[in-house]
Amino acid sequence: MLNRRNFLIGSGAAALSAMVIPKAASAFFAGGGKHALGVQLFTLFGKIENDVKGNLKKIADIGYTEIESAFSRLPGYYGMSPKEFAATCKDLGLSWQSHHVLGGALKLPPGAKLPPGFPDHIPNLKEDMQKLVDEAAGGGLSYLVCANIPTGTLDEIKEANEILNKTGEACKKVNIQLCYHNHDMEFKEVEGKIPYTLMLEGTDKNLVKMELDLCWVTKAGVNPVDLFKAHPGRFPLLHVKDLDKERKGPAPVGEGVVDFKDIFAHVKEAGAKHYFVEHDMPPDAFVSLATSYKNLRAMGV
Repeated sequence: MLNRRNFLIGSGAAALSAMVIPKAASAFFAGGGKHALGVQLFTLFGKIENDVKGNLKKIADIGYTEIESAFSRLPGYYGMSPKEFAATCKDLGLSWQSHHVLGGALKLPPGAKLPPGFPDHIPNLKEDMQKLVDEAAGGGLSYLVCANIPTGTLDEIKEANEILNKTGEACKKVNIQLCYHNHDMEFKEVEGKIPYTLMLEGTDKNLVKMELDLCWVTKAGVNPVDLFKAHPGRFPLLHVKDLDKERKGPAPVGEGVVDFKDIFAHVKEAGAKHYFVEHDMPPDAFVSLATSYKNLRAMGV
């Protein structure tokens, strides 16, 4: 299965299909709930560049009000400067809250290539930290998120913590909160240690907080609520993403095995403030986003 985790490890991308959400449907989906809901734009990976404004409008029409961006094949932020992208979101009733960046240079397996149109160099915190922090500040963001960083050895984990702490200090100077986004690999033992535990312990709890991906942490066999209780207030961002019933990969929210009821009963303890729906490489991004939104509102979220 091709998904964000596999892409960041280095596999490539697949095209996504399109679906127009009728205006009449938006009123149904936009029913009230306890929380503002956002979208991680990696859900539209390989598609959003075809019509950035149009695709953002479809997201708003479903009822989502917040955006978390990611890298794309267009230069800058979907072909715009940070200020331009922020203004585009605002014009559509969307609030740009957060942006994903890589922790280190993207390394592809032998023979693998990035999808057509991607730049040879994707900015990352190890090589381009200050530039990325300055751009986030220029866009008025509240959060900068490290989407992935090598954690395959204890030395890599040590370097990851150093990069995150350094970036967290730079972010603090411009009133941005740095977070780290997990996959399931951070919960697999490395030389008898759990990388995620070492990262929680090896980074400053104020400078480096966490964006917990509910799909991948569930796939790893870890209960998110246990993490909330062990590290209260450390999780201001959540990736609201389901794990399919075969426990292989992402699914629309409400169609898999993630215990959202229990998780959302403990979001205050987590310190959660923003909730970004994501589905890595779905067959149809807008069908998935609409389904997820409807199911979350039905849950009372």
